[in-house]
Amino acid sequence: MRTHVALLRGMNVGRDRSVSTADLRDLLVALGYADVGSYVQSGNFVFTSDEPDPAVVAARFGGAMTERLGVAFDTVVLKRDELAAVIGQNPYPQVTDPKHLHAVLRQHDPTPEVLAGIALAQERAREKGSPDGATLVGRTLYLRTPNGMGRSELAAQLARTVRPGKGHEVGTARNWTTVMKLLELMDG
Repeated sequence: MRTHVALLRGMNVGRDRSVSTADLRDLLVALGYADVGSYVQSGNFVFTSDEPDPAVVAARFGGAMTERLGVAFDTVVLKRDELAAVIGQNPYPQVTDPKHLHAVLRQHDPTPEVLAGIALAQERAREKGSPDGATLVGRTLYLRTPNGMGRSELAAQLARTVRPGKGHEVGTARNWTTVMKLLELMDG
């Protein structure tokens, strides 16, 4: 059973953020991690590590990407049980289309500024009649987007209020299909 998942934010989005998944898998192996696998070409890696602290793994992987590959991505690493808890704590079990449910995963607890940004985004989206919903459980922000993420007023407002340029750790979003597949790969 694989013990960790690494999620990269913004991989292969734009010319200067392009890197091959194979190079990143090779980098994880070079760092001493085992059973390395990946899912799609957007920064989803599963592997085995003896390191008990996912933040240490995230910092090590992130530093090695910059040093060896010349790319920098916000990196979130979760242990297998943390990812299982994200699935188990889903506040929107009634959502049947996995494209309409997303988990925004963070390495650390959200700061008061992030919490304020989420509240402001929800208020603005409601004012515009958005049917979207957001619920924060621990470090994970769950987004219910009945019209899809691309048409989500809440997602657009979150992009304006909670973003790296404001010094926020924004996390990285994955649709529910990807979240479920990653746990399956860890257990497979």
